[in-house]
Amino acid sequence: MAEFLRINPDNPQERKLEEVVDVLRAGGLVIYPTDTVYGIGCDLYNQNAVKRLCQWKGINPKKMNLSFICYDLSDITNYVRGMDTPVFRVLKKALPGPFTFIMEASSKVPKIVGVKKKQVGIRVPDHNIPRELVRLLGNPIITSSLKTSDEILEYPTDPELIAEDFGNDVDLVIDGGAGHNMASTVVDCTSGDFEVLRKGLGDIELYY
Repeated sequence: MAEFLRINPDNPQERKLEEVVDVLRAGGLVIYPTDTVYGIGCDLYNQNAVKRLCQWKGINPKKMNLSFICYDLSDITNYVRGMDTPVFRVLKKALPGPFTFIMEASSKVPKIVGVKKKQVGIRVPDHNIPRELVRLLGNPIITSSLKTSDEILEYPTDPELIAEDFGNDVDLVIDGGAGHNMASTVVDCTSGDFEVLRKGLGDIELYY
């Protein structure tokens, strides 16, 4: 059963964050809060952890749509290319926030099970816990929304119930308070324009 760790969402305790980072570095899967729904993720550079995550999700790692959490805008520029001025301006206004931006991957994005990804989804959530984890880890965390089979409540919001339902599948569950039940808005920036692929919690038109 996964460890259940309560962390203050406003002022995360560094000692507890370091404990989570140790789990990530060891190849563990972690469930954590974001500014939208709870997420499940692992260290971007740990191939074994990525395989575990894909196995848990029931997807072929070679076909995985890769999304990960960065700390801030300057961190993003390490992992994407082709961020022209109009795109940069919008991201600067919108982040941190409830968006996933699809962008062209740079050479710093590792191969996932031998496959080089041409595009990646970038998140900078407006939530201290995942951002501080990335800062302490020193690189992004692969992120995927935590979903249930419940037709009414697609995304679980209660961390204690999350631990009950998913505690045997992961190594650590963070209790950072109640989550939202709406995911991030997914925006494709690869053409230099902004195409909304999934409408979620964020409204990108507010930042044009």
